[in-house]
Amino acid sequence: MKLIEAGRLLQGFTASDEPIILENAGVLVEGGAIREIGPIDALRLAHPQAEPLGGPGMVVMPGLINAHHHVGLTPLQLGSPDHPLELWFASRMGLRDVDPRLDTLFSAFEMIESGVTTVQHLHSRIPGGPDAQLATAEAVTGAYAEIGLRASFSIALRDQNRLVYEDDRAFTASLPEALRPAMAAWFERFTLPLTQQIEVFQELRRRHAGEPLLGIQLAPANLHWLSDAALEDIARLAAETGLPLHMHLLETPYQRDYARRRTGSAVAHLARLGLSGPKLTLGHGVWLDEGEIEACAHAGTRLCHNCSSNFRLKSGLAPLNRFLAAGIPVALGLDEAGINDDRDMLQEMRLVLRVHRAPGHDAPCPSPAQVLRMASEHGAATTPFAGRIGRLFPDMAADLVMLDWRRLTWPYQDVAIPLVDVLVQRAKREAISAVMIGGELVYREGRFTRIDREAVLAEIAGRLAKPLTEAESLRRSLSEAVLPHVRRFYAGYLSEN
Repeated sequence: MKLIEAGRLLQGFTASDEPIILENAGVLVEGGAIREIGPIDALRLAHPQAEPLGGPGMVVMPGLINAHHHVGLTPLQLGSPDHPLELWFASRMGLRDVDPRLDTLFSAFEMIESGVTTVQHLHSRIPGGPDAQLATAEAVTGAYAEIGLRASFSIALRDQNRLVYEDDRAFTASLPEALRPAMAAWFERFTLPLTQQIEVFQELRRRHAGEPLLGIQLAPANLHWLSDAALEDIARLAAETGLPLHMHLLETPYQRDYARRRTGSAVAHLARLGLSGPKLTLGHGVWLDEGEIEACAHAGTRLCHNCSSNFRLKSGLAPLNRFLAAGIPVALGLDEAGINDDRDMLQEMRLVLRVHRAPGHDAPCPSPAQVLRMASEHGAATTPFAGRIGRLFPDMAADLVMLDWRRLTWPYQDVAIPLVDVLVQRAKREAISAVMIGGELVYREGRFTRIDREAVLAEIAGRLAKPLTEAESLRRSLSEAVLPHVRRFYAGYLSEN
């Protein structure tokens, strides 16, 4: 049993985004959950045996949720520049290979030290058959368990158009004859039938049923990556399991034009197939039109805003203010990496707060409270842990962040500025004193309690200091050779409006 003292405790937000703040509060934690919240003096008197944590100089807030995440070491680190998204897919074919356990731990370190207690891990591509898929999934989820980070895990489901927005065989046939065998072999590594992908999903659910810090959920990859038959199968699977879904959609203008040619409206098409509603989260949504925004609001469909990624890959600026005006719950995701090529959720909140400040005295803009709610409660609602994380109330999971107010505000902060405004605009990683997940301190005063970060980083450095393997060299050569043909495919692709 632990008793956490907070000079100020941010429990969460009201439906109108007003913060719920208690002063001189205590949080009694037992069995991984919050047992009681109240005045610290009364709780200390009632539970003298509880281990004391925190103190009067601490601000305690709900753990943050990175609601859209893919990889550990970033594509830039591993050899791929920040091309526009469609070209970036080809560039990423040449990335170095990284052990999935080490890769997962690398980004987990960065997330936890910036206050993230839950990650929505959407694994994009795993080469090979079902055994290879399961082995990678176990390595990734095992790494999260090793460090103590709560995770919602999924392998993105796809059955078509694995490189450009047309059939794999048609694209291969369009290449110079010398490139076709290598391109066909690359596609073959990622062409697992959807039935077997679903079998992998079901096996992961069976293996990890009941694990408190791990949830398995569904991730239909994107409209262009899935046939209508596949989308219908996924809709049935979602109805049978009751699990949430997270789907990339309308990330770039090229995806917008693909969707218009295929369906007229991507959002309406998903609704016709039974995929819209509160269980569905759409990642990015940069190119949603007004009718689609209204449709999402009407159905209760959620959105995940990936601001840094949208900037880095030239995808555009999502219409966040219109999402908020429509009443759509919006989560935040760091995607492949943030604006500084890391996973700093505190910085991502500031970026979102700043870039959506439209010109004009009375023009709409998100408030700090709205942004922090996106990074906590609204992110929580996109995961299988919805209702148990993202807020601090009795019977909810003890996932919380303790911040040292002196370090956060030194040398001065005027008391007239509201607490949440200061947290969102000034909090940096060095202000985080401790991170608790499921009632356990996994990070305290700059150190991870379960694992040696420097040893992991040294192992990564040692492995990647070696020359490229033959397989890596061949993939890099293929990537460089195919990239001009991918660029040519999209030449003239966009409509004029």
